[in-house]
Amino acid sequence: MSETLFIDGSWVPARQGGTRTIHCPADGAEVGVVAEATAADTEAAIAAARRAFDSGAWSASAPERGDFLLRVAARLRERQEEFARAESLDTGKRLVESRIDMDDIASCFQYYGKMAGQDAGRVVDAGDPAVVSKIVTEPVGVCGMITPWNYPLLQVAWKVAPALAAGNTFVLKPAELTPHTAILLLDVLDELGLPAGVANLVLGAGAEAGAPLSSHPDVDMVSFTGGLVTGHKIAAAAAATVKKVALELGGKNPNVIFADADFDAAVDNALNGAFVHSGQVCSAGARIVVEESIAERFTDELVRRARNIRLGGPFDERAESGPLISAEHRQKVTDYVRAGVAEGARVRCGGEWGTGDLEQGHYYLPTVIDRVERGMSLVVDEAFGPVVTVETFTTEDEAVATANDTFYGLAGAVWTGDAGRAERVASRLRHGTIWINDFHPYLPQAEWGGMKQSGTGRELGLDGLAEYTETKHIYHNTAPAVTGWFSDER
Repeated sequence: MSETLFIDGSWVPARQGGTRTIHCPADGAEVGVVAEATAADTEAAIAAARRAFDSGAWSASAPERGDFLLRVAARLRERQEEFARAESLDTGKRLVESRIDMDDIASCFQYYGKMAGQDAGRVVDAGDPAVVSKIVTEPVGVCGMITPWNYPLLQVAWKVAPALAAGNTFVLKPAELTPHTAILLLDVLDELGLPAGVANLVLGAGAEAGAPLSSHPDVDMVSFTGGLVTGHKIAAAAAATVKKVALELGGKNPNVIFADADFDAAVDNALNGAFVHSGQVCSAGARIVVEESIAERFTDELVRRARNIRLGGPFDERAESGPLISAEHRQKVTDYVRAGVAEGARVRCGGEWGTGDLEQGHYYLPTVIDRVERGMSLVVDEAFGPVVTVETFTTEDEAVATANDTFYGLAGAVWTGDAGRAERVASRLRHGTIWINDFHPYLPQAEWGGMKQSGTGRELGLDGLAEYTETKHIYHNTAPAVTGWFSDER
Protein backbone atom coordinates (compact mmCIF):
# COMPACT_ATOMS: atom_id res chain seq x y z
CA MET A 1 0.00 0.00 0.00
CA SER A 2 1.45 3.36 -1.06
CA GLU A 3 2.11 5.62 1.91
CA THR A 4 2.40 8.94 0.11
CA LEU A 5 -0.11 11.09 1.99
CA PHE A 6 1.43 13.23 4.72
CA ILE A 7 -1.03 13.94 7.52
CA ASP A 8 -0.26 15.19 11.03
CA GLY A 9 3.46 14.48 10.73
CA SER A 10 3.19 10.92 9.36
CA TRP A 11 3.30 9.26 5.95
CA VAL A 12 0.11 7.25 5.53
CA PRO A 13 -1.84 5.40 2.83
CA ALA A 14 -5.27 6.50 1.67
CA ARG A 15 -7.96 5.41 4.10
CA GLN A 16 -9.81 3.49 1.41
CA GLY A 17 -6.60 2.05 -0.04
CA GLY A 18 -6.87 3.81 -3.39
CA THR A 19 -3.79 4.27 -5.58
CA ARG A 20 -2.89 5.96 -8.85
CA THR A 21 -0.14 4.99 -11.27
CA ILE A 22 1.81 7.93 -12.69
CA HIS A 23 3.15 7.70 -16.26
CA CYS A 24 5.70 9.90 -18.03
CA PRO A 25 3.98 11.77 -20.87
CA ALA A 26 7.13 11.56 -23.01
CA ASP A 27 6.99 7.79 -23.49
CA GLY A 28 4.29 6.32 -21.26
CA ALA A 29 6.79 4.70 -18.88
CA GLU A 30 5.60 4.10 -15.33
CA VAL A 31 7.01 6.66 -12.90
CA GLY A 32 5.46 5.45 -9.65
CA VAL A 33 2.38 4.49 -7.70
CA VAL A 34 0.92 6.96 -5.18
CA ALA A 35 -2.01 7.03 -2.80
CA GLU A 36 -5.35 8.31 -4.07
CA ALA A 37 -7.05 10.25 -1.29
CA THR A 38 -10.75 10.68 -0.69
CA ALA A 39 -12.57 13.49 1.08
CA ALA A 40 -12.10 11.63 4.37
CA ASP A 41 -8.33 11.85 4.04
CA THR A 42 -8.52 15.56 3.27
CA GLU A 43 -10.80 16.16 6.25
CA ALA A 44 -8.28 14.39 8.49
CA ALA A 45 -5.52 16.62 7.11
CA ILE A 46 -7.65 19.73 7.72
CA ALA A 47 -8.23 18.65 11.31
CA ALA A 48 -4.49 18.18 11.82
CA ALA A 49 -3.75 21.62 10.34
CA ARG A 50 -6.43 23.17 12.55
CA ARG A 51 -4.97 21.66 15.73
CA ALA A 52 -1.46 22.70 14.76
CA PHE A 53 -2.49 26.27 14.04
CA ASP A 54 -4.61 26.64 17.15
CA SER A 55 -1.71 25.42 19.30
CA GLY A 56 0.28 28.50 18.25
CA ALA A 57 3.54 26.57 18.12
CA TRP A 58 4.44 27.47 14.53
CA SER A 59 3.18 31.07 14.51
CA ALA A 60 4.97 32.01 17.74
CA SER A 61 8.42 32.96 16.41
CA ALA A 62 8.93 34.75 13.11
CA PRO A 63 12.76 34.54 13.28
CA GLU A 64 12.54 30.77 13.68
CA ARG A 65 10.18 30.54 10.72
CA GLY A 66 12.54 32.58 8.60
CA ASP A 67 15.50 30.44 9.56
CA PHE A 68 13.53 27.30 8.73
CA LEU A 69 12.67 28.56 5.24
CA LEU A 70 16.31 29.43 4.58
CA ARG A 71 17.24 25.88 5.52
CA VAL A 72 14.58 24.58 3.14
CA ALA A 73 16.11 26.66 0.34
CA ALA A 74 19.55 25.25 1.08
CA ARG A 75 18.29 21.67 1.13
CA LEU A 76 16.48 22.15 -2.19
CA ARG A 77 19.73 23.29 -3.74
CA GLU A 78 21.53 20.25 -2.33
CA ARG A 79 18.90 17.92 -3.79
CA GLN A 80 18.34 19.86 -7.01
CA GLU A 81 19.09 17.00 -9.39
CA GLU A 82 16.80 14.57 -7.56
CA PHE A 83 13.94 17.06 -7.62
CA ALA A 84 14.55 18.04 -11.26
CA ARG A 85 14.50 14.44 -12.46
CA ALA A 86 11.28 13.77 -10.56
CA GLU A 87 9.69 16.87 -12.09
CA SER A 88 10.74 15.90 -15.60
CA LEU A 89 9.48 12.36 -15.26
CA ASP A 90 6.06 13.54 -14.08
CA THR A 91 5.64 16.35 -16.64
CA GLY A 92 7.79 15.24 -19.58
CA LYS A 93 9.53 18.63 -19.64
CA ARG A 94 13.21 18.82 -20.49
CA LEU A 95 15.59 18.24 -17.60
CA VAL A 96 17.32 21.57 -18.24
CA GLU A 97 13.98 23.36 -17.72
CA SER A 98 13.30 21.46 -14.51
CA ARG A 99 16.74 22.42 -13.18
CA ILE A 100 15.93 26.07 -13.84
CA ASP A 101 12.62 25.60 -12.02
CA MET A 102 14.43 24.15 -9.00
CA ASP A 103 16.72 27.19 -8.84
CA ASP A 104 13.66 29.46 -8.91
CA ILE A 105 11.93 27.40 -6.23
CA ALA A 106 14.90 27.62 -3.88
CA SER A 107 15.03 31.38 -4.50
CA CYS A 108 11.35 31.67 -3.57
CA PHE A 109 11.92 29.95 -0.21
CA GLN A 110 15.00 32.09 0.36
CA TYR A 111 13.10 35.30 -0.39
CA TYR A 112 10.30 34.52 2.04
CA GLY A 113 12.77 33.23 4.61
CA LYS A 114 14.29 36.69 4.65
CA MET A 115 10.86 38.33 4.67
CA ALA A 116 9.50 36.42 7.68
CA GLY A 117 8.95 38.76 10.61
CA GLN A 118 9.97 41.94 8.81
CA ASP A 119 6.51 43.47 9.00
CA ALA A 120 6.48 45.08 12.45
CA GLY A 121 3.14 46.74 11.80
CA ARG A 122 2.62 50.44 12.26
CA VAL A 123 1.42 52.88 14.87
CA VAL A 124 -1.35 55.29 13.90
CA ASP A 125 -2.04 58.63 15.51
CA ALA A 126 -5.23 58.40 17.55
CA GLY A 127 -5.20 62.07 18.47
CA ASP A 128 -4.90 61.22 22.18
CA PRO A 129 -1.50 60.82 23.92
CA ALA A 130 -3.05 58.23 26.26
CA VAL A 131 -3.93 55.92 23.33
CA VAL A 132 -1.54 53.57 21.55
CA SER A 133 -3.14 52.47 18.31
CA LYS A 134 -1.38 49.73 16.33
CA ILE A 135 -1.97 47.96 13.03
CA VAL A 136 -0.54 44.44 13.05
CA THR A 137 -0.64 41.45 10.71
CA GLU A 138 -1.33 37.91 11.81
CA PRO A 139 -1.46 34.57 9.97
CA VAL A 140 -4.78 33.83 8.33
CA GLY A 141 -4.91 30.30 9.78
CA VAL A 142 -5.43 27.00 7.94
CA CYS A 143 -4.71 27.34 4.23
CA GLY A 144 -5.95 25.03 1.49
CA MET A 145 -3.69 24.92 -1.57
CA ILE A 146 -4.61 23.40 -4.93
CA THR A 147 -1.88 23.49 -7.58
CA PRO A 148 -1.57 22.60 -11.31
CA TRP A 149 0.47 20.11 -13.31
CA ASN A 150 2.42 22.39 -15.64
CA TYR A 151 4.89 23.76 -13.05
CA PRO A 152 4.15 21.40 -10.16
CA LEU A 153 6.68 22.40 -7.53
CA LEU A 154 7.07 26.02 -8.59
CA GLN A 155 3.37 26.67 -8.06
CA VAL A 156 3.54 24.81 -4.74
CA ALA A 157 6.47 26.96 -3.61
CA TRP A 158 4.66 30.18 -4.49
CA LYS A 159 2.01 29.18 -1.96
CA VAL A 160 3.86 27.18 0.69
CA ALA A 161 6.77 29.59 1.21
CA PRO A 162 4.71 32.73 2.02
CA ALA A 163 2.15 30.71 3.98
CA LEU A 164 4.85 29.29 6.26
CA ALA A 165 6.62 32.65 6.49
CA ALA A 166 3.40 34.22 7.79
CA GLY A 167 2.88 31.48 10.39
CA ASN A 168 0.07 29.48 8.82
CA THR A 169 -0.58 25.76 8.57
CA PHE A 170 -1.71 24.18 5.32
CA VAL A 171 -3.15 21.26 3.41
CA LEU A 172 -1.69 20.90 -0.08
CA LYS A 173 -3.47 19.10 -2.94
CA PRO A 174 -1.20 19.04 -6.01
CA ALA A 175 -2.37 18.00 -9.47
CA GLU A 176 -3.04 14.27 -9.52
CA LEU A 177 -0.84 13.73 -12.61
CA THR A 178 2.32 15.28 -11.14
CA PRO A 179 2.67 14.48 -7.42
CA HIS A 180 6.27 13.43 -6.93
CA THR A 181 8.03 16.75 -6.28
CA ALA A 182 5.34 17.70 -3.75
CA ILE A 183 6.07 14.42 -1.97
CA LEU A 184 9.78 15.24 -1.98
CA LEU A 185 9.14 18.74 -0.61
CA LEU A 186 7.08 17.39 2.29
CA ASP A 187 9.95 14.98 2.94
CA VAL A 188 12.29 17.98 3.24
CA LEU A 189 9.92 19.86 5.56
CA ASP A 190 9.59 16.78 7.76
CA GLU A 191 13.32 16.09 7.74
CA LEU A 192 14.08 19.64 8.83
CA GLY A 193 11.74 19.39 11.81
CA LEU A 194 8.53 21.18 10.90
CA PRO A 195 6.06 20.53 13.73
CA ALA A 196 3.43 17.85 13.08
CA GLY A 197 0.27 19.14 11.45
CA VAL A 198 1.76 22.35 10.06
CA ALA A 199 2.22 20.83 6.60
CA ASN A 200 -0.13 18.22 5.18
CA LEU A 201 -0.28 16.59 1.74
CA VAL A 202 -3.20 14.85 0.08
CA LEU A 203 -3.06 13.38 -3.42
CA GLY A 204 -5.90 12.65 -5.80
CA ALA A 205 -8.58 14.07 -8.04
CA GLY A 206 -9.85 17.55 -7.34
CA ALA A 207 -13.52 16.61 -7.16
CA GLU A 208 -12.81 14.15 -4.35
CA ALA A 209 -9.57 15.07 -2.55
CA GLY A 210 -9.58 18.78 -3.32
CA ALA A 211 -13.21 19.75 -2.80
CA PRO A 212 -13.16 20.00 1.02
CA LEU A 213 -10.41 22.62 0.87
CA SER A 214 -12.79 25.22 -0.56
CA SER A 215 -15.90 24.28 1.40
CA HIS A 216 -14.74 23.13 4.85
CA PRO A 217 -15.42 25.63 7.66
CA ASP A 218 -12.06 24.89 9.34
CA VAL A 219 -10.15 26.13 6.27
CA ASP A 220 -9.60 29.89 6.54
CA MET A 221 -8.17 30.53 3.10
CA VAL A 222 -7.96 28.67 -0.22
CA SER A 223 -5.41 29.38 -2.93
CA PHE A 224 -5.91 27.82 -6.36
CA THR A 225 -3.94 27.92 -9.59
CA GLY A 226 -5.56 26.30 -12.60
CA GLY A 227 -8.40 26.56 -15.09
CA LEU A 228 -11.16 29.15 -15.16
CA VAL A 229 -14.04 26.66 -14.88
CA THR A 230 -12.58 25.07 -11.76
CA GLY A 231 -11.79 28.51 -10.35
CA HIS A 232 -15.45 29.48 -10.63
CA LYS A 233 -16.45 26.34 -8.69
CA ILE A 234 -13.88 26.98 -5.96
CA ALA A 235 -14.95 30.59 -5.50
CA ALA A 236 -18.58 29.52 -5.26
CA ALA A 237 -17.82 26.78 -2.74
CA ALA A 238 -15.70 29.13 -0.63
CA ALA A 239 -18.45 31.73 -0.50
CA ALA A 240 -20.54 29.64 1.89
CA THR A 241 -17.97 30.12 4.67
CA VAL A 242 -16.71 33.52 3.42
CA LYS A 243 -13.09 32.36 3.49
CA LYS A 244 -10.28 34.24 1.79
CA VAL A 245 -9.75 33.17 -1.81
CA ALA A 246 -6.76 33.66 -4.11
CA LEU A 247 -7.13 32.51 -7.72
CA GLU A 248 -4.73 32.40 -10.67
CA LEU A 249 -6.79 31.21 -13.62
CA GLY A 250 -4.63 31.44 -16.71
CA GLY A 251 -4.57 33.88 -19.56
CA LYS A 252 -4.82 34.62 -23.24
CA ASN A 253 -1.70 36.71 -23.37
CA PRO A 254 -0.95 39.20 -26.17
CA ASN A 255 2.55 39.78 -27.49
CA VAL A 256 2.35 43.17 -29.24
CA ILE A 257 5.07 43.83 -31.81
CA PHE A 258 5.59 47.19 -33.49
CA ALA A 259 7.47 47.60 -36.77
CA ASP A 260 10.35 49.43 -35.08
CA ALA A 261 11.11 46.53 -32.70
CA ASP A 262 14.35 44.56 -32.89
CA PHE A 263 13.07 42.05 -35.45
CA ASP A 264 15.31 39.09 -34.64
CA ALA A 265 14.87 39.48 -30.88
CA ALA A 266 11.10 39.81 -31.26
CA VAL A 267 10.85 36.64 -33.36
CA ASP A 268 13.09 34.68 -31.02
CA ASN A 269 11.16 35.76 -27.94
CA ALA A 270 7.85 35.09 -29.66
CA LEU A 271 9.01 31.49 -30.08
CA ASN A 272 9.97 31.34 -26.39
CA GLY A 273 6.72 32.95 -25.34
CA ALA A 274 4.60 30.48 -27.31
CA PHE A 275 6.50 27.20 -27.23
CA VAL A 276 8.47 26.89 -23.99
CA HIS A 277 7.17 23.79 -22.18
CA SER A 278 5.01 23.12 -25.26
CA GLY A 279 2.93 26.19 -24.51
CA GLN A 280 1.66 24.70 -21.24
CA VAL A 281 2.27 27.98 -19.43
CA CYS A 282 -0.38 30.28 -17.95
CA SER A 283 1.47 33.31 -19.27
CA ALA A 284 2.28 31.86 -22.71
CA GLY A 285 2.37 34.47 -25.47
CA ALA A 286 -0.32 32.68 -27.43
CA ARG A 287 -1.47 35.81 -29.32
CA ILE A 288 0.97 37.56 -31.62
CA VAL A 289 -0.39 41.06 -32.33
CA VAL A 290 1.96 42.47 -34.98
CA GLU A 291 2.01 45.71 -36.94
CA GLU A 292 0.62 45.09 -40.41
CA SER A 293 3.62 46.49 -42.29
CA ILE A 294 5.86 43.68 -41.00
CA ALA A 295 3.24 41.01 -40.41
CA GLU A 296 3.96 38.87 -43.47
CA ARG A 297 7.73 38.90 -42.94
CA PHE A 298 7.34 38.29 -39.21
CA THR A 299 4.91 35.39 -39.65
CA ASP A 300 7.04 33.75 -42.34
CA GLU A 301 10.08 33.83 -40.08
CA LEU A 302 8.08 32.61 -37.10
CA VAL A 303 6.84 29.66 -39.18
CA ARG A 304 10.34 28.85 -40.42
CA ARG A 305 11.73 28.82 -36.90
CA ALA A 306 8.78 26.89 -35.43
CA ARG A 307 9.22 24.12 -38.00
CA ASN A 308 12.80 23.67 -36.81
CA ILE A 309 11.93 23.15 -33.13
CA ARG A 310 13.09 19.70 -32.11
CA LEU A 311 10.75 17.76 -29.85
CA GLY A 312 11.90 15.06 -27.45
CA GLY A 313 11.79 13.60 -23.98
CA PRO A 314 13.20 14.96 -20.72
CA PHE A 315 16.66 13.45 -21.15
CA ASP A 316 17.12 14.04 -24.89
CA GLU A 317 19.85 16.69 -24.86
CA ARG A 318 18.98 17.77 -28.41
CA ALA A 319 15.32 18.39 -27.63
CA GLU A 320 14.06 21.97 -27.41
CA SER A 321 10.50 21.23 -26.28
CA GLY A 322 8.61 18.26 -24.92
CA PRO A 323 5.22 16.52 -24.89
CA LEU A 324 1.84 17.56 -23.63
CA ILE A 325 0.82 16.26 -20.22
CA SER A 326 -1.65 13.58 -21.34
CA ALA A 327 -3.46 12.01 -24.26
CA GLU A 328 -6.65 13.76 -23.15
CA HIS A 329 -4.99 17.16 -23.16
CA ARG A 330 -3.45 16.58 -26.59
CA GLN A 331 -6.89 15.75 -27.95
CA LYS A 332 -8.22 18.96 -26.41
CA VAL A 333 -5.53 20.97 -28.24
CA THR A 334 -6.27 19.06 -31.45
CA ASP A 335 -9.97 19.90 -31.23
CA TYR A 336 -9.15 23.53 -30.46
CA VAL A 337 -7.11 23.90 -33.66
CA ARG A 338 -9.71 22.09 -35.77
CA ALA A 339 -12.44 24.42 -34.49
CA GLY A 340 -10.34 27.43 -35.48
CA VAL A 341 -9.79 26.08 -38.97
CA ALA A 342 -13.53 25.53 -39.30
CA GLU A 343 -13.99 29.24 -38.51
CA GLY A 344 -11.66 30.21 -41.36
CA ALA A 345 -8.21 30.37 -39.75
CA ARG A 346 -5.17 28.98 -41.59
CA VAL A 347 -2.59 26.62 -40.10
CA ARG A 348 0.83 27.70 -41.36
CA CYS A 349 2.76 24.93 -39.63
CA GLY A 350 2.11 22.16 -37.11
CA GLY A 351 -1.45 21.22 -36.28
CA GLU A 352 -0.43 17.56 -36.11
CA TRP A 353 0.70 14.94 -33.62
CA GLY A 354 4.33 13.86 -33.40
CA THR A 355 5.25 10.84 -35.51
CA GLY A 356 8.09 8.34 -35.66
CA ASP A 357 10.11 8.32 -32.45
CA LEU A 358 7.54 10.66 -30.87
CA GLU A 359 4.57 8.33 -31.23
CA GLN A 360 5.03 6.81 -27.77
CA GLY A 361 4.43 10.19 -26.12
CA HIS A 362 1.80 12.91 -26.22
CA TYR A 363 3.54 15.22 -28.69
CA TYR A 364 1.91 18.01 -30.69
CA LEU A 365 3.91 19.94 -33.25
CA PRO A 366 4.53 23.67 -32.70
CA THR A 367 1.67 25.38 -34.50
CA VAL A 368 1.39 28.85 -36.04
CA ILE A 369 -2.02 30.04 -37.24
CA ASP A 370 -2.85 33.19 -39.16
CA ARG A 371 -5.95 34.66 -40.83
CA VAL A 372 -7.54 34.94 -37.41
CA GLU A 373 -9.86 37.71 -36.30
CA ARG A 374 -11.04 39.04 -32.96
CA GLY A 375 -13.92 36.96 -31.67
CA MET A 376 -12.74 33.65 -33.12
CA SER A 377 -12.49 30.78 -30.63
CA LEU A 378 -8.73 30.63 -31.29
CA VAL A 379 -8.41 34.19 -29.99
CA VAL A 380 -10.92 33.94 -27.15
CA ASP A 381 -10.17 30.53 -25.62
CA GLU A 382 -7.01 29.29 -23.95
CA ALA A 383 -5.34 26.38 -25.80
CA PHE A 384 -2.69 25.64 -23.16
CA GLY A 385 -0.59 24.00 -25.84
CA PRO A 386 2.00 24.84 -28.52
CA VAL A 387 -0.35 27.01 -30.56
CA VAL A 388 0.15 30.68 -31.43
CA THR A 389 -2.13 32.92 -33.50
CA VAL A 390 -1.22 36.02 -35.49
CA GLU A 391 -3.37 39.18 -35.55
CA THR A 392 -2.45 42.53 -37.10
CA PHE A 393 -2.89 46.24 -36.36
CA THR A 394 -2.08 49.55 -37.99
CA THR A 395 -2.22 52.10 -35.14
CA GLU A 396 -1.17 52.22 -31.51
CA ASP A 397 -4.77 52.54 -30.39
CA GLU A 398 -5.74 49.50 -32.44
CA ALA A 399 -2.86 47.52 -30.97
CA VAL A 400 -4.01 48.28 -27.43
CA ALA A 401 -7.66 47.56 -28.20
CA THR A 402 -6.79 44.23 -29.79
CA ALA A 403 -4.49 43.19 -26.94
CA ASN A 404 -7.12 44.06 -24.35
CA ASP A 405 -9.92 42.28 -26.20
CA THR A 406 -9.98 39.26 -23.87
CA PHE A 407 -11.76 38.39 -20.66
CA TYR A 408 -8.40 37.23 -19.31
CA GLY A 409 -5.72 39.60 -18.02
CA LEU A 410 -2.67 37.72 -16.77
CA ALA A 411 0.30 38.93 -18.81
CA GLY A 412 1.34 40.64 -22.02
CA ALA A 413 4.30 42.18 -23.80
CA VAL A 414 5.10 45.11 -26.05
CA TRP A 415 8.05 45.25 -28.45
CA THR A 416 9.20 48.61 -29.78
CA GLY A 417 12.29 50.76 -30.12
CA ASP A 418 10.35 53.82 -28.94
CA ALA A 419 10.64 54.05 -25.15
CA GLY A 420 7.77 56.51 -24.88
CA ARG A 421 5.47 54.26 -26.86
CA ALA A 422 6.55 51.27 -24.78
CA GLU A 423 5.55 52.99 -21.55
CA ARG A 424 2.28 54.30 -22.99
CA VAL A 425 1.19 50.90 -24.23
CA ALA A 426 2.33 49.13 -21.06
CA SER A 427 0.24 51.52 -18.96
CA ARG A 428 -2.87 50.87 -21.09
CA LEU A 429 -2.69 47.08 -21.23
CA ARG A 430 -5.06 45.46 -18.71
CA HIS A 431 -2.85 42.60 -17.65
CA GLY A 432 -1.13 41.86 -14.34
CA THR A 433 2.39 41.60 -15.77
CA ILE A 434 3.70 43.55 -18.77
CA TRP A 435 7.08 42.88 -20.33
CA ILE A 436 8.75 45.47 -22.53
CA ASN A 437 11.10 43.97 -25.14
CA ASP A 438 11.13 40.64 -23.31
CA PHE A 439 8.85 37.71 -22.50
CA HIS A 440 8.41 35.36 -19.53
CA PRO A 441 10.88 36.49 -16.80
CA TYR A 442 9.52 36.87 -13.28
CA LEU A 443 11.07 37.72 -9.92
CA PRO A 444 10.15 36.31 -6.49
CA GLN A 445 10.15 39.87 -5.12
CA ALA A 446 7.71 41.12 -7.80
CA GLU A 447 3.98 40.43 -7.55
CA TRP A 448 2.37 38.00 -9.99
CA GLY A 449 -1.31 37.68 -10.77
CA GLY A 450 -4.09 38.65 -13.13
CA MET A 451 -6.80 41.15 -13.85
CA LYS A 452 -10.32 40.38 -15.03
CA GLN A 453 -11.02 36.64 -15.14
CA SER A 454 -7.37 35.70 -14.80
CA GLY A 455 -7.95 35.71 -11.06
CA THR A 456 -7.95 37.54 -7.77
CA GLY A 457 -5.07 38.31 -5.42
CA ARG A 458 -1.36 38.09 -6.03
CA GLU A 459 1.47 35.64 -5.54
CA LEU A 460 5.12 36.53 -4.90
CA GLY A 461 6.39 39.84 -3.60
CA LEU A 462 4.99 41.67 -0.60
CA ASP A 463 1.40 41.17 -1.72
CA GLY A 464 2.04 37.44 -2.06
CA LEU A 465 2.88 37.37 1.64
CA ALA A 466 -0.09 39.57 2.50
CA GLU A 467 -2.46 37.01 0.94
CA TYR A 468 -1.62 34.74 3.88
CA THR A 469 -2.19 37.32 6.59
CA GLU A 470 -5.04 39.15 8.29
CA THR A 471 -4.79 42.78 9.41
CA LYS A 472 -5.77 43.65 12.98
CA HIS A 473 -6.19 47.01 14.69
CA ILE A 474 -5.23 47.08 18.39
CA TYR A 475 -6.45 50.19 20.26
CA HIS A 476 -4.88 50.51 23.72
CA ASN A 477 -6.15 53.19 26.09
CA THR A 478 -3.43 53.58 28.73
CA ALA A 479 -5.57 55.90 30.89
CA PRO A 480 -9.01 54.31 31.11
CA ALA A 481 -11.74 56.55 32.50
CA VAL A 482 -15.49 56.69 32.95
CA THR A 483 -17.09 58.09 29.77
CA GLY A 484 -20.14 59.65 31.42
CA TRP A 485 -22.18 58.92 28.34
CA PHE A 486 -24.99 57.37 30.32
CA SER A 487 -26.21 58.92 33.48
CA ASP A 488 -25.65 57.07 36.76
CA GLU A 489 -28.73 58.65 38.32
CA ARG A 490 -31.88 56.63 38.97
